[in-house]
Amino acid sequence: MKQFFGENYVHHGEIIQLPLDFVRQLCLKIQPERPECRCDKDMDTLSGYAMCLPNLTRLQTFRFAEHRPILCIEIKPKCGFIPFSSHVSQEIKHKVCRYCMHQHLKVANGKWKRPSKYCPLDLFSGNKQRMHFALKSLLQEAQNNLKIFKNGELIYGCKDDQDCVSDWNELARHLKPFFFPCNGLVSGPHCTRTIVKELIHVITTALLSSTDTCRAGDMKTVPISQGRSYCEASAFNKELVRNGKHKLESSGLPRGCLLYKTLQAQMLDMLDIEGLYPLYSRVEQYLEEFPEERSTLQIDGPYNEAFYEKLLDLSLEDDGTVAFALTKVQQYRIAMTAKDCSIMIALSTCLQDECSEQRPVVLTSKSRFTFSVSVLDLDLKPYESIPHQYKLDGEIVNYYLKNVQAKDDPVMSNLFKENEDCTLVLHKV
Repeated sequence: MKQFFGENYVHHGEIIQLPLDFVRQLCLKIQPERPECRCDKDMDTLSGYAMCLPNLTRLQTFRFAEHRPILCIEIKPKCGFIPFSSHVSQEIKHKVCRYCMHQHLKVANGKWKRPSKYCPLDLFSGNKQRMHFALKSLLQEAQNNLKIFKNGELIYGCKDDQDCVSDWNELARHLKPFFFPCNGLVSGPHCTRTIVKELIHVITTALLSSTDTCRAGDMKTVPISQGRSYCEASAFNKELVRNGKHKLESSGLPRGCLLYKTLQAQMLDMLDIEGLYPLYSRVEQYLEEFPEERSTLQIDGPYNEAFYEKLLDLSLEDDGTVAFALTKVQQYRIAMTAKDCSIMIALSTCLQDECSEQRPVVLTSKSRFTFSVSVLDLDLKPYESIPHQYKLDGEIVNYYLKNVQAKDDPVMSNLFKENEDCTLVLHKV
């Protein structure tokens, strides 16, 4: 994934050997701490190997900041574009993003108590007003898309699958020393709002910054303009429409920033799962006939330079070959990985004389921060998960059409408003 995100953002880790007894003890120790939804997945206690990775909640590349408090924000941004593929069978998928539709199904299934107002397209828009709205929505309803750590300890985020109670006052208490070190701000609602606003400003600035000068590989970019830049279900979009504005500004992302690179990798899903699934079936049929070819096709790796070279073909002209189908399947796996990755923003306060041009810095009204941005959860999505994704996509769309759009059809709503005739009748009393 370094080829897509760049050298500075990705930490590939180191393979180390561990005593099997240590792994077994570790597995038993962490089991009571795991969320209930993760308890059905077991740690591999038999291989004796593990990946040693840096703790990105504490990661700092600057020595002067090693002994200072470190704030870290983890964001799982999800898919930042609406499908533009001609294979899409339901028109709603060209209007409403996957995340916003999926929220309603998750609430119905008891995963969450309330749908979030967060829409990934607002975050990926590059428009600061929309980005601020998206981040505020994440802070209000974090679900599993936002966590905040102080010195490696989780201080804000959803611990329970169903209920995410946002305690901004408690968050502000933790953050006040970072943003107002001299305690020059009174406590209370105004203080909380100001600190949250400063936090959102810092996150936005870090997300739009470029801390990696190298270009991410030789991948030709997928034109972002192919899809619409807003989602009809976005709470920000609905608010604009209510206020009589119908045009959303999309400023665009700086090409060097991590959000831009993430979006480019996501948009390797050029066919949508509906166009991809028949190609997956073609590869599956071939593997049934020639199972020994699985390693030659690099289904399970190695994910090396040769594997990457095959991903460079962005052609959509299907020549009926297994090679074409496999390329699109592997591009889809990369896209799905980018749609489910996490971005870590580590911040540490710095003094003016400690800051130089080599260190990325973001300023607030009372503080200055040096920061690092990293991306994790980059294990390539399994080839075998494609049938599940196809089935889930149908469930999400069908539920939304039946239970949400049918009740809140914007076309019918607008027709009603246009034809509405209001008369004020005064009665003598």
